[in-house]
Amino acid sequence: MQLRMFQVDAFATNLFSGNPAAVVILESDIDENLMQSIAAENNLSETAFVNITRKPIRIRWFTPTTEVELCGHATLATAKILFGNYPHVVGDEIVFQSKRGALKVFQSEGLTVLDFPANKPKALKIDLAFEKALGDEPVSLLRGRDDYLVVFDNQSQIEEIKPNFQDLAKLNARGVVISAPGHKVDFVSRCFYPQTGINEDPVTGSAHTMLIPYWAEEMNKNKFVAHQLSSRGGELQCSLNGDRVLIAGHSVVFLEGTISIASTS
Repeated sequence: MQLRMFQVDAFATNLFSGNPAAVVILESDIDENLMQSIAAENNLSETAFVNITRKPIRIRWFTPTTEVELCGHATLATAKILFGNYPHVVGDEIVFQSKRGALKVFQSEGLTVLDFPANKPKALKIDLAFEKALGDEPVSLLRGRDDYLVVFDNQSQIEEIKPNFQDLAKLNARGVVISAPGHKVDFVSRCFYPQTGINEDPVTGSAHTMLIPYWAEEMNKNKFVAHQLSSRGGELQCSLNGDRVLIAGHSVVFLEGTISIASTS
């Protein structure tokens, strides 16, 4: 078996920034255990598997240790490959079928735009476990569908936080997102996912499905420029459109290759 694979830096305008994702092109379904093995071998935060023979196109995402139900940056990376290499398959708009339902991706003004369902987080009473794990006192604690959102006063706090990943891994969620108003952008964030084998994710599109509706309500506006403050960094152009969020960015292709898997029969 031979599978075509790409590696893409998503939410980046230059190589070696943004969030790297692998994209594996499928023309028939493969066993999910094989998907997990490939993702573990890639050792990237996510590997996307996309079956281009299905209508809508089927997409799944795996970290090195587990499957996840939604991943923004690997979807952006996949769209970069499909628009560039398979235009006869996707046309002007891609509709993906995922475990979170239909996801649309289109291009606008040189950007690739994710059209995802909004995920409005619900406020919780502040738990001292978060202050202990993050080493600073938050102003708000919320919970979205997948992650906790911990809000701080300013960008400097977000930059300086040194998480205790062992404590974060004990929390009952996919991960923990921290955020605050930005100095030069509308809001900033960092995203921690020790539960799924990724201590800090470089740029997390799915987290912004929760961040955008939160900051829309706080700031009374619906368009934002956001920056994820990881060591690689990434910029996202965001907007809230009813019960959908639009998350736009650039991507850069790093490599293209072929996986060769010997038959075990």
